[in-house]
Amino acid sequence: QVQLVESGGGLVQPGGSLKLSCAASGTIRRINTMGWYRQAPGKQRELVATITSGGSTNYADSVQGRFTISRDNAKKTVYLQMDSLKPEDTAVYHCYADGYTTSWYQFTSWGQGTQVTVSS
Repeated sequence: QVQLVESGGGLVQPGGSLKLSCAASGTIRRINTMGWYRQAPGKQRELVATITSGGSTNYADSVQGRFTISRDNAKKTVYLQMDSLKPEDTAVYHCYADGYTTSWYQFTSWGQGTQVTVSS
């Protein structure tokens, strides 16, 4: 079993910043890709950013230049620094990870999500 727990969401004014964290735990041998997705009310879940174990990153066009994804492999934690936030960034942000368990089973896990609200 692999669990992901997010933290760091909240209410922020337009132009402000927030930093999300997501820690993985459980019977993990290796984590390959970690990332963040978001889902706004009435919309489908969409990619925000991903990062591989080697540090290669990928961003949605809508957040490029404003958001920064990073990870600490030793802590099995991924971060999302969000700057210059806009009202359209309001959504539930979900953490994602895939990799292998200690028994060499592939896993794909999602966190429960953390609410980010950008409003004045």
